[in-house]
Amino acid sequence: MRIGVVADTHCPEFLERLPAELPRVLAGVDLILHAGDVGGPGGEETIAELARIAPVEAVRGDHDRGLDLPASRVVEVAGRRIGLVHGNRARVIEEPATFVGTVSLGHLWPTVGIRAWLLRRFPDADVVVYGHTHAADVRRLGKTLVFNPGAVYQVTPEEARARLENRPGWFEWSWLQVMRRRRRWPTPTVGLLEVRDRGITASILPL
Repeated sequence: MRIGVVADTHCPEFLERLPAELPRVLAGVDLILHAGDVGGPGGEETIAELARIAPVEAVRGDHDRGLDLPASRVVEVAGRRIGLVHGNRARVIEEPATFVGTVSLGHLWPTVGIRAWLLRRFPDADVVVYGHTHAADVRRLGKTLVFNPGAVYQVTPEEARARLENRPGWFEWSWLQVMRRRRRWPTPTVGLLEVRDRGITASILPL
């Protein structure tokens, strides 16, 4: 069984439409998991568009206020348990991490303790899928595969300038002022889980 994994589409919040390459990259999957930050108001259409490729199971991210989605869920596929959550934690953790990521121009973005937190949240899962960090991650911890597919939406200098024109609040304004001067820009990606009798493998697919 092949499972497409996406996170942080932010469509239509920041992206007007999903990337044209996405249906091609996910063609033939049996299921799509969305790890949150679908796109806020209007995100239902994003889920509907993904559902034209394959059935979708999704969770709510911190940008998905108003979307009728659970904060987390366990999806059972071919006898395997997959925990699905966005990955945002308490503000006392998130805000210092955002500050460090901002002042380092994205070179350092602390995720201290996130994998242990995920394992505690889904102690019986074969796979835990999360998003939020906009950074791909594939790691096996004991019997559990921890998987972040990266993000469909990544901030670019052009995108930062466009968002600044919308007069965001002071926190977002400050973050975008710094981010538009970054020297390293992550590539938009999605993921693929392949469930076989002998185990589960994960791969990252660029868009």
